[in-house]
Amino acid sequence: MTPERPFSLVLSGGGLKGLAHIGVLRALEERGLVPGLVVGSSIGSLIAAAWAAGVPVARMAERASAVKRRDVFRVAHTEVAFRRLLAPALYRREPLDALITSLIGDITFHDLKRRLLVNTVDLHTGMQVMWGLPGLRDVRVADAVSASCALPGIFPPREINGRAYVDGAVVENLPVRLAASLGTGPIIAVNVAATSIRRSTDETQGFAATYIRGLEIVMQTQIEGQLRDWKGPPMILVQPKVEHISMFAFDRNDELLEAGYLATRQMLDQMAHRLHAMTDGMHPTRTLRVLVDESRCVGCGSCVIQAPKVFRLDARGKAQVLAPLQRWSPIDGAYVLNCPTYAISARPEDTAA
Repeated sequence: MTPERPFSLVLSGGGLKGLAHIGVLRALEERGLVPGLVVGSSIGSLIAAAWAAGVPVARMAERASAVKRRDVFRVAHTEVAFRRLLAPALYRREPLDALITSLIGDITFHDLKRRLLVNTVDLHTGMQVMWGLPGLRDVRVADAVSASCALPGIFPPREINGRAYVDGAVVENLPVRLAASLGTGPIIAVNVAATSIRRSTDETQGFAATYIRGLEIVMQTQIEGQLRDWKGPPMILVQPKVEHISMFAFDRNDELLEAGYLATRQMLDQMAHRLHAMTDGMHPTRTLRVLVDESRCVGCGSCVIQAPKVFRLDARGKAQVLAPLQRWSPIDGAYVLNCPTYAISARPEDTAA
């Protein structure tokens, strides 16, 4: 990739794991790479908006390192105590709004230095609304970002022009479709919502932990389904290694910043010189050998249902691989993670391409 090569940047939601997006921007900045369009959901919209407003990446990193739980989450005690299930959310909006405004300022989309789209959903119609499009630029950027961060049940919906809006991740956590339609050139899409690692029991106990874990699974499944048959312009999918971290863990901030930086730097080292020649579809790709541990396989057939061109059941009822060598993009191979007895594995056969 060269500084002259236009591209769009899409930043997913994922709670505090989205701090990794700041590391992504740092890596791009070091290479002199500036996206022509940046699109964000939830915390991705906050990082994208700060960048579009001209906030230096170093300042973003400094703020991210220092942010504490009380800066974002304060229980809405009065609402919950008196209204119970009629309370709009578990947490108050004011602390998050104050954080957003302190970073972005009191500006509209017309005042931004760079092109930005913020992903939200109209709570009453279910319509996806992208603030920053023509006709949708007169609102405060901070209000649009607040709406995009309004995860249902966690934060109250945000009212804009008399309508209630919530987190755009409800319908599209990684909003690449609009980037494909409105952007120029390839897309760099950053997914911090991956959750492919089992969590310990203490991380899934209690209502809040169970709810958040469920959200992580929903968002990952949504993204996999959305990208599995991607036919748009060339897309480089960057997935920082943050799947072992909970969405709202406030003790891993610096680790998240570094994870985003390292993942993006590695991608740029691998892909930069080939970007101008990339074909449409998902990148990077690599060859893996798919294996089945027969001692673990119980013959449930889940792999055949998910990937009938890759598996079949043999005469003994065991899974058999039809084509052991598979060319995978970063979104492929869900059948490995979804095998209920962990009988399927994949071994790299070459380097990424």
